[in-house]
Amino acid sequence: MSTVVDAIDSIRASLPQGVGLVAVSKFHPAEAITEAYGAGQRAFGESRVQELLAKAAVLPGDIQWHFIGHLQTNKVRRLIEARLNLLIESVDSLRLLDAIDAAAAQAGVVARVLVEAHVAQEETKSGFEPAELLDYFARGGYRSLRATHLCGLMGMASNTDDEARISADFAALAALKRSIEASAPDLVGFDHLSMGMSDDYPLAIAAGATLVRIGTAIFGPREY
Repeated sequence: MSTVVDAIDSIRASLPQGVGLVAVSKFHPAEAITEAYGAGQRAFGESRVQELLAKAAVLPGDIQWHFIGHLQTNKVRRLIEARLNLLIESVDSLRLLDAIDAAAAQAGVVARVLVEAHVAQEETKSGFEPAELLDYFARGGYRSLRATHLCGLMGMASNTDDEARISADFAALAALKRSIEASAPDLVGFDHLSMGMSDDYPLAIAAGATLVRIGTAIFGPREY
């Protein structure tokens, strides 16, 4: 049995019921995804539009693609018009959300997205500030969306070995999701909390993650 299959089986066995695995396949070849697919994995994470579309063209049509990188607004239409089984996890600005909504409306599809919150200590990580998201939902900004389903929240913890800091970041993301839901009682289907990667996903699960994004522990170091 391959190391990819072994890793998929081991990680899946460690996940509680209700927590989904996104195998982060960015920078890895389609052949590696095929191995994971053979082990029953269906959700894969990519961070570049061109790479995702190239892989989707040669891989099974029932794959659930998760876009997890920074999405440039000038590439939104191409991604939406591919009509894939897609969740865009990394919506980090209202400008991007509006671009996705416009492209989805024009294409006659419903875009599924997560809004990305920035709680980590690093300035380099992208995402909405929590206060900005709370304001958006409290004033009902989501009600103007025509063709976009807000499926939940995504975020990352600080890049540190301090487990207390990491756990605090995940707790902050979980609390933010609860606050959003409380401020927007008519918000439907805001179900997912995507957080946790290869090194910290058990802490994310303890804090309430419903999706974990794991790459290195499955596919090994990335092949840039």
